[in-house]
Amino acid sequence: MQETKRKTEDAVRINKYLSQAGICSRRQADTYVEEGRVEVDGEVAVSGTKVLPGQSVTFDGKPVKIQEDLIFLAFHKPRGIVCTASKEEKDNIIDYINYPTRIYPIGRLDKDSQGLILLTNDGEAANQIMKARNYHEKEYEVTVNKRITNEFIHDMRNPVPLDEINAVTRRCKVIKEGPNEFRIILTQGLNRQIRRMCEHFGYRVTKLKRVRVMNIKLGDLKEGRYRKLTPDELRELKKELKSE
Repeated sequence: MQETKRKTEDAVRINKYLSQAGICSRRQADTYVEEGRVEVDGEVAVSGTKVLPGQSVTFDGKPVKIQEDLIFLAFHKPRGIVCTASKEEKDNIIDYINYPTRIYPIGRLDKDSQGLILLTNDGEAANQIMKARNYHEKEYEVTVNKRITNEFIHDMRNPVPLDEINAVTRRCKVIKEGPNEFRIILTQGLNRQIRRMCEHFGYRVTKLKRVRVMNIKLGDLKEGRYRKLTPDELRELKKELKSE
């Protein structure tokens, strides 16, 4: 009786299972289930299907398993590397790192930028970190092509219209660090956001480095190298994600 109760408590909804396995987001998983592409123990899953320990799950006929050992890496991405797992991109981040088990990047850092990007096999955590509505901080060091004015710093802190992508930025923290350098902390990740913001005010970014994602700092990690997150970093990261 106790064993049956434990198994029932360990059951995971099919959309969460696919997300934790790194297949897709929960929302996308719901679509795959509706399309009949997911099976549990050989039977087509439906919305709300729960997966019990020991059951087999397939997506498009291929086995899907949640990896027991969760992986979280901090990587110092060099310029020229593309944050995609697609093998069609010759400079993709996965081939560059060549990690022995399946991982994928959390979010993006554009090809011309360098700095910290996280990689994991935990689909659920990756989706939470990437959701803009969660206001997770990302910090960058930026160099531009001409002298920075106080007016520029003031304007960058306030909402900036980005007509090319039909968006307006959130208020953010901007600190002048040198004649041509500033530090910026964003809580959203619009396409090429910092570069577009600077261009709006007549500046061009010459160097952009991300130095922090939430509580994870780049520190002295050398370009092109990666490291596993420390137990303390993981504990704090998961604590913040659980509070949302």
